[in-house]
Amino acid sequence: MDVEALIEQLTLEEKVALTAERIGGLLSDEAHAKGAHVILGPTINIQRGPLGGRGFESVSEDPILSGIIAGHYVRGLQKSGVSATLKHFVCNDMESERMAVDALVTARALREIYLLPFMIAIEMAQPRAVMTSYSKVNGCHLAENYHILQEILRDEWKWEGLIMSDWYGTYSTSEAINAGLDLEMPGPTRWRGEALSHAVTANKIKKSTLDERVRNVLKLIKQGLENTSIPPNAPEKQLNTPEHIALLREAAAKSVVLLKNEQNVLPFSANKSVAVIGPNANIATYCGGGSAGLRAYKAVTPLEGIKSLASDVTFSQGAYGHQMLPVLGKALRTVDGKQGFSLRFYNDPPKARGVTGVRPMLEERILDDTYTWFVDYEHPDLADIWYAEAEGILTPETSGEWEFGLSVHGTAELFINGEAVVSNVTNQRLGNSFVGCGTVEETGSITLEAGKEYRILVQWGCSKTSSLKVSGMVDFGQGGLRFSGCPKLDASAAIQEAVQVAKSVDQVVLCVGTSGEWECEGQDRTTMALPPGTDELVEAVIAANPNTAIVIQSGTPVAMPWADRANTVLQAWFGGNEGGNGIADVLFGAVNPAGKLSITMPRRLADNPSALSFRSDNGRVLYSEDVYVGYRWYDTLDIAPLFAFGHGLSYTSFELSGLEVTQGSAQANGHTNGLTNGDINGHASTDSPDALIVHDAEQLTVRVQVANTGSLAGAEVVQVYVKPAASTPLTSSTRETITRPAKELKGFAKVHVEAGASEAGVVTLDLLRATSYWSEMEDCWRSDAGSYGILVGTSSRGTFLEKTVVLKKSRTWKGLRN
Repeated sequence: MDVEALIEQLTLEEKVALTAERIGGLLSDEAHAKGAHVILGPTINIQRGPLGGRGFESVSEDPILSGIIAGHYVRGLQKSGVSATLKHFVCNDMESERMAVDALVTARALREIYLLPFMIAIEMAQPRAVMTSYSKVNGCHLAENYHILQEILRDEWKWEGLIMSDWYGTYSTSEAINAGLDLEMPGPTRWRGEALSHAVTANKIKKSTLDERVRNVLKLIKQGLENTSIPPNAPEKQLNTPEHIALLREAAAKSVVLLKNEQNVLPFSANKSVAVIGPNANIATYCGGGSAGLRAYKAVTPLEGIKSLASDVTFSQGAYGHQMLPVLGKALRTVDGKQGFSLRFYNDPPKARGVTGVRPMLEERILDDTYTWFVDYEHPDLADIWYAEAEGILTPETSGEWEFGLSVHGTAELFINGEAVVSNVTNQRLGNSFVGCGTVEETGSITLEAGKEYRILVQWGCSKTSSLKVSGMVDFGQGGLRFSGCPKLDASAAIQEAVQVAKSVDQVVLCVGTSGEWECEGQDRTTMALPPGTDELVEAVIAANPNTAIVIQSGTPVAMPWADRANTVLQAWFGGNEGGNGIADVLFGAVNPAGKLSITMPRRLADNPSALSFRSDNGRVLYSEDVYVGYRWYDTLDIAPLFAFGHGLSYTSFELSGLEVTQGSAQANGHTNGLTNGDINGHASTDSPDALIVHDAEQLTVRVQVANTGSLAGAEVVQVYVKPAASTPLTSSTRETITRPAKELKGFAKVHVEAGASEAGVVTLDLLRATSYWSEMEDCWRSDAGSYGILVGTSSRGTFLEKTVVLKKSRTWKGLRN
């Protein structure tokens, strides 16, 4: 049997290992190239709702899905010695007043939803580091939370790695060290110099406790030096191999979720004419904003990806989707013709108008990104207050009025051919740029002629040249500069042009969504709405051509008021470097989509469970939805989402049948049917003639046949949910029962099936874990005796195959299960 045939027989968890671990391996290779012994990821906070500024960094609203994917990611990353950092531990689920907000969460929700992904990933892969969140949980900052850091993470879970703070997320000396925080980040220290010596002298910290903190730091250093080939102070190199590019393209395509495909609009034909329209078409929205974003070697736009597969392609802008004006880097040339612009560094301020003389220059660099953040810029002769100057040549392709913008953490002025166009020096307004430390974008306009060269000059001063005071925010460096510009767009005329282009072609790809401006660290979104003008563009284009595929690029759900009128909708997320090629592969059928939603998409913001409690309210946020996060809320209260958790279509069709549930692992019991009759001494009903009686909650094997009833080979994800024995909030409750969600995801399997064929989907469940909840009365996990439903389907909504499993014994447990 060949390798591909062997891969087809693996369970989804094993295939996640092949995909997520390969991605982890790629990141390990990148870490070696960049000289990094530790990677600050993965982020596995829970997507409580659609508005989280860092929701794009996280995996899912479901803790089991988040934990399993993170576990495989960490395995792949740590194989070659690079260390992973689980973050942000714990309840760092929104950006509103993130360094001060107090997350008020029940012990049960904390365990079942928010701690569980960390618990699973630690159990699976033993990551070597954990990063604490900025916020408080139940009255105590995480960096000082002895109960969570010591009693749960170290004592209960027996984890022995390093705990670091988030950047500037340490708030004390004695409290943090005594709680278990090993490393204050970043350096130089603010809390562990003389203050620590004084605390030890005053017996506020035991020397043995300090030794433990130091020992954990030294262990991580020793691990990196002895188990990687990365030397200390390694130079930063580039590593953009064909193998990495192919893997990134594969991952981008496999992550696309086909939400709708009425009239079988997709897949498109590469031999027919195509219009590519929309604000996200000709830009690469490969990542959200903030510290998670890194400079890509090369980021492929959807337009570029489509042009690589189809020959007759027309582009129309249709609308802008930017929050601030687009950066200018790729449109500029240096005075000697290179792409980009010159950036020069000085200790002296610019010469006043009319003053002659040359400023001594520290150094000069050529860059092609006009969003420059001086987080860790160093130069041996750099003064405390310093300056920079950016210069590039812009040659417009069309004549007309242009807008230019400046957003800074510091001060700056923008000149075009010596004329001052934008100033951001005095009367500065605090905005969301540079993670809340920067200003609002100030703009100015000027008329330019096509083909004429214009000298763009920006004179900038570091953060200390600004009188703007930032309170309560994280200051990541010495300042930042973002200068931008684009032609002004007549919104009505642009839509009309897009409509005419859409009518003139056979097929339309309409690229919309958000970007790192709208979904960004330091700020939560205030609405699910797409950028202004986008919905009007969508309505006009789908009315003009029904063969329109709407591609949404966003990290979290967006409002789709036109969804019922659209034939075809795809969720493409941010996609990474190869996002544009991955989108094209799905659109033209090179890849048959099999992605599933890892987060529920509501029709309205008001429908989501965190709608009333997703902001800092007088310094606290109440996790009022408790354990009813995401699909648990929608399914238990029967609130219809726009697209359900786990939903995702294919270019073929599937049917599930022949559900079997057997006791023991799949390897142990083979294909036998283990369903039997019996009673459990009054604990639960056994009216079902095929109820499986289980005396000890160990492993169950769930097996179902997946038939491909279409004409193309494809893959379906079999999802196993468990329906609890206890009552739900919509039924009566007694002191002896506990309310639980209507069902919860406990396992999944991705099954590849050839057209017309049938394959078995097999999921092994840890039945004790799958039936357990956190008992606040007993301070442990508890699995109650009773009748549980095993539901098998292809999303959290719709039709399920169901079997009953009856547990005869109640059990309690604590710690990890390995």
